[in-house]
Amino acid sequence: MSEKDNLQNADGNEETKATANQATESTGAETTQDATSLENPTTDENTNSTSEQVETNEETKTETVEEKSNSHVDEIDESNAEDAEDESNSERHTLEEKDYHAMSMEQLVKEFDSLLKQQKVQTIKSHVDEIRSEFNAKFSELLEEKKEEFINDGGNEIDFYYSTPTKKEFNSLYKEYKSNLNAYYKNLESSLKSNLENRLRIIEEIKGLINVEENINTTYKHFKELQEEWRNAGPIPRDKYNNAWNTYHHHVEIFYDFLHLNRDLRDMDFKRNLDQKLKIIERAEELAKDDNVNRAFRELQVLHKMWKEDLGPVAKEHREDIWDRFSNATKTIHDKRQAYYADLDKAYEANLERKEEIIAKIDAVAQDNANTHQAWQKKIKTIEALRQDFFNAGKVPIKVNEATWAKFKASVRAFNKKKNSFYKNLKKEQYDNLQKKLDLIKIAEDNKDSEDFETVTPLMKKIQSDWKKIGHVPRKDSDKIWHKFKAACNHYFDKLHAERNAANKELFEAYEKKSKFLEALKDLKLSGTPESDIETLKAKIDEWKSLGNVPHSKRYIEGKFNKALDDMFGKLKMDKTEIEMIKFENKLEALSQPDDTRLLDNEHNFIRKKIDEVKGEINQLENNLQFFSNVDESNPMVKDVLNNIENHKNNLSIWEEKLRKLKDMY
Repeated sequence: MSEKDNLQNADGNEETKATANQATESTGAETTQDATSLENPTTDENTNSTSEQVETNEETKTETVEEKSNSHVDEIDESNAEDAEDESNSERHTLEEKDYHAMSMEQLVKEFDSLLKQQKVQTIKSHVDEIRSEFNAKFSELLEEKKEEFINDGGNEIDFYYSTPTKKEFNSLYKEYKSNLNAYYKNLESSLKSNLENRLRIIEEIKGLINVEENINTTYKHFKELQEEWRNAGPIPRDKYNNAWNTYHHHVEIFYDFLHLNRDLRDMDFKRNLDQKLKIIERAEELAKDDNVNRAFRELQVLHKMWKEDLGPVAKEHREDIWDRFSNATKTIHDKRQAYYADLDKAYEANLERKEEIIAKIDAVAQDNANTHQAWQKKIKTIEALRQDFFNAGKVPIKVNEATWAKFKASVRAFNKKKNSFYKNLKKEQYDNLQKKLDLIKIAEDNKDSEDFETVTPLMKKIQSDWKKIGHVPRKDSDKIWHKFKAACNHYFDKLHAERNAANKELFEAYEKKSKFLEALKDLKLSGTPESDIETLKAKIDEWKSLGNVPHSKRYIEGKFNKALDDMFGKLKMDKTEIEMIKFENKLEALSQPDDTRLLDNEHNFIRKKIDEVKGEINQLENNLQFFSNVDESNPMVKDVLNNIENHKNNLSIWEEKLRKLKDMY
């Protein structure tokens, strides 16, 4: 039923049905009385034999073929009765059916807005009701989740309020819809009442035609005018529709029976009505073959309305045959439609199974314990995907729709409860971490201006290390405290570096000189005479040393200089040991640092290790010679071993000389 409270009885549909039945009984009695009054015609022109009068009365009292009740016809009548109240009702059947269940709240609002702007307000009720139901369900779920988070964060339930721009927009659209709908029905009420009065007047005038003393052709013309008026009389209340039509049809039948006095006019109308009804039957039989059952049913409604409202009766001998054909085509379409909805029910059952599976998966995810933020974020994404799958799974049978939705919400709520519990504990831990970091900030700020670099530098490095070990803090505080801590540390270390840069000014100047010296060394040309070239390289080494030490962070430049020397010494044709010792002496100069023997210690350990390795190699080769005790030394294999031993001994002498030089540095 439409939302027309002013057109319904307060007690509901049962009272409405009872009132309609009483009206039908009343009308039936009245029309029978009118039919009986035809037995005493008032003019001689209308006088006929008693047998003709009896035949007329019997035809009038006989129930018309079209009024036989069948379930498939009743369904058409019921739909047309609904459409009779509002002529635009048929438009609502042409609106595209959409799966609102699968839409987000934002999409639902967009659909609602589109319906309001593009469709008549009286045609969108079922769509709006479904959109509203889905929107409220989704918003209710979101509201419960936000409320639980609010309470978990320490809020008082009585203070909770939550809304969104989407919710406010939806409320505004629904308010506009209700306002427009109420205005429409207020205007419709007056129109329905006026149209009903007009139709009852038409019926009364048709009833009076058989008692009018005028030429039958004039009476027939008046009758046709009244029929045209009926067709254009407009919509009436649905609970009056079938009763009004039956009464109208009954008196039309009586009038046609009355026309037996002028059979030519009656037969001409009968033929015209028969031709039109046969065309309707042919179209109905075509629709019975159409696979689009909803479209076929909608057009069938129109055909039934034309059959009842636009066309009159046919000759008695054709009535049953054509009605049976029309009824059979109707039954075929009705049965196909019932089968379609049966298949739809099966699809809904399959959707229900799918949704039950999704709910079970949500329960499984909720039961799985997770102890890290990353794990919970992964679970949240999984639940969001399952929620979307649930909405995309399609409709379920109406009888289980609410129960399925409630079960789904309960499963999601159980997950959210565990999630909120985890994050509540995590927030407590984060606030503890926040306090720890605030303590470190205080230390940093208290010492950022200190000039006791020897004492404070290790402290500042330690609190930087401690900061990294502390876990996450609340997101809203994270950036703010980090910038505060970083600013204090940077302030101290900038001051420290400025102090050191001032103290190490000479070191940086030496670095600049050595960089330029190294660049110029690339262009050095050797004479090709070993003695002269050795002196040249020694002079370069002495010049390099005279440039002084460089900052610790720039010591890599010594390695670059040594590599350049290696390349130059490699080109000299002279004793390898002498070259190695010249290079090593230069290296020792670079390793030697005031008050810091760590580099020399490392080199000392390295040389000791190399001496041990070479001695081990020599011992191994000498042991291998024992296998050649009966072989002449001219043997190639023996010669190779002896040469290898000699090379290792030479290397050993170089490493031992390096060790002596190194010991002299201490």
